[in-house]
Amino acid sequence: MLDGAVRKLIDPTLDAGGRRIAALGVTANSVTITGCIIGLAAAFAIWQHYYVVGLVLLLASRLCDGLDGAIAKVTEPTDFGGFLDIVLDFVFYGAIPLGFILADPSANGVAGSVLIFSFYVNGTTFLAYAIMAEKQDMVSTERGEKSLYFTTGLAEGTETIAVLSAFCLFPQHFSIVAYIYAGICFYTALSRIILANRVFNPR
Repeated sequence: MLDGAVRKLIDPTLDAGGRRIAALGVTANSVTITGCIIGLAAAFAIWQHYYVVGLVLLLASRLCDGLDGAIAKVTEPTDFGGFLDIVLDFVFYGAIPLGFILADPSANGVAGSVLIFSFYVNGTTFLAYAIMAEKQDMVSTERGEKSLYFTTGLAEGTETIAVLSAFCLFPQHFSIVAYIYAGICFYTALSRIILANRVFNPR
């Protein structure tokens, strides 16, 4: 829901950083992979109860996720780069809740599992919609230049990063926040299904 507004604020800074990094010969794919590795390190830190360290690594990972696209703009965007970006994003978004589950299975196990399941359902509707949009030559630039067609919803990247950060700041409240956000993800998925029915279902 907030991604469009946030992108307008941060894109100029990311683009400037991307140009400087690209000038050093760093590739977008290498930054994507680095971001994922940092994200997995964040999940490991959370598992070991180093929540503040996990938060710092989490935010660093998402900074890389923003910079890789900025680098791609000034070099040579590829379909593989877009593919790698979305795959490793899903790795990250599954790893952080898993870190909390491993940190305290008895307290966080069920809520974390429900949250990961909601990510799976929401992500599936997102990707399926993008595939159908591609078939119909639909284009959207509301979320910046992307390799896939991006649909809006209550649960987008900005909201998810905010929730994952809140987990690190208030780990004792993980379960309740996880259940609430899982509900938002399920609602977003249902909304996307309804939208797909309107857009793609011939009448």
